[in-house]
Amino acid sequence: MARQQADDPSARERILLAAEHLFAETGFDATPTSRIAEVAGVPKGLVHYYFRRKRDLLTALVERLPDEHIEPAHVVVPGDIAESLRRLVAELDRRLSASRVLSHLLWREADTHRAVRDALQTRYEVLVKQVRTVILAAAGAGTLALADVDSASALLALAVSYRHSMARHTGEGSADEMERELMFIAGALTSRANDSVPGGGLD
Repeated sequence: MARQQADDPSARERILLAAEHLFAETGFDATPTSRIAEVAGVPKGLVHYYFRRKRDLLTALVERLPDEHIEPAHVVVPGDIAESLRRLVAELDRRLSASRVLSHLLWREADTHRAVRDALQTRYEVLVKQVRTVILAAAGAGTLALADVDSASALLALAVSYRHSMARHTGEGSADEMERELMFIAGALTSRANDSVPGGGLD
């Protein structure tokens, strides 16, 4: 194998694109590296040069998922939890739109590959923290019970994660499709906050 060919960054990219396509089409276990090399248009040895084991391809594909970190200032509307969460979900959906196949593939393979499962669990935990930050920023300091915020954050993160795992099949990709969930969470938090204020629920 020529050194120049081994150092060709486009070859690594073609290998990953081929792996993503084939894993999604036929599954990880049913896809031989020889087929990945064929689709990528590279020698089989080059696949192993970049990815010593086939499962290393899955690890690399996880890293291709869009960054889920969103600055709260870009989505928070002070005093409006529902709109803040709506904007957060819309931005997450926008980032997902370019990787629907990849997202679905990795959620499916997480059942049998611990590295993928661990990576997706880490992304979920990041999402929970992000939702929590947005809720607190929108509500204002000291207005909500942290236990309620933690529950709401986990619930919304689960809903978003599930939608993203199924987006390839359902075609979901709009924050409008989560309007009921968003309004329920925002309404429950606001109601709990009012109940905690002396006389908050009285006329």
